[in-house]
Amino acid sequence: MKLRNVVRVFILGLSLTAMLSEVAVAAEVFEKVGTYGAQFLKIGPSARATAMGGAFTAVADDGTAVYWNPAGIVSIRGNELSLNQTMWPADIKLSYASFVFNPRSIPGTFALSARALWMDPQVERTAYRPEGTGRTFDSGMSTLGLTYSRYFTDKFSAGFTGTYMHSGLAETSVNTFVMDVGILYRVGIRSMKIGMIIQNLGGEVNYDDRSARMPTTFKVGVSFNAIRTKRQRVLLSAEFQHPADNAERANFGMEYSMDETFLLRGGYYLNYDAETFSAGAGFQIHTGEKSVAILDYSYVDMSSLGGVHRITVAFRY
Repeated sequence: MKLRNVVRVFILGLSLTAMLSEVAVAAEVFEKVGTYGAQFLKIGPSARATAMGGAFTAVADDGTAVYWNPAGIVSIRGNELSLNQTMWPADIKLSYASFVFNPRSIPGTFALSARALWMDPQVERTAYRPEGTGRTFDSGMSTLGLTYSRYFTDKFSAGFTGTYMHSGLAETSVNTFVMDVGILYRVGIRSMKIGMIIQNLGGEVNYDDRSARMPTTFKVGVSFNAIRTKRQRVLLSAEFQHPADNAERANFGMEYSMDETFLLRGGYYLNYDAETFSAGAGFQIHTGEKSVAILDYSYVDMSSLGGVHRITVAFRY
């Protein structure tokens, strides 16, 4: 297929993504905002991915693919440790870590992951003591996950992540299991990839005798190297999302690379409640023949909530 035709296909994919989102807005489908639990599962942890507008389902080629599309961790031939920190509004922090490895005796690629949403201890207040009782309480959520992915053909891979989730508020806590299932198809032309994932499949959790379902989300995306020379690369990506508890939305992203050492990124969030645009940068330093140290930063504008900063430090060896 000629490059001209490939570009046409990619532009058609972008147009279709935008059209689907606009149709969903026009349909005015009832949005079940605030009726699903475990919303922290939808907070993307990676500086690189969020700098690209969260359009990472079809990119998913680093250690954080454990979150974005587990089918993509097969791109990591050795091992990768990824440490991620998100400074969320209202002094809330999200810490996320993943470790991808390839056992020699077992086919496929594995990963372990953990995340924690946490904040400083809160002052206990009552109707009679609005200034505080002198006691504090903790609130937070955490997960532990195991991921497995493998190639089924030279172009097609699939993977899943099983996650144990714990949520605690003062003396109350709930526990459950969720699963992510993703696939990735490599077209073979200009590094074009098509990815799909269903995130947060699981049962219900019960808070104070009130059940809440998991925020299941379906995503489909495409990525494509628009420019690829010996020293430079421009990666474009787009995806369409269908969350169970909100309106359909779309994400668009771009990554520019110079010598695979210095990287600039930008993205746009379409039909989101708060997120509007994003930007970021990254550095990759080769510390050995097969080892790389990675530092990424992203900024996401969330309208009246302010900006969200993310930092990722990763080591591949």
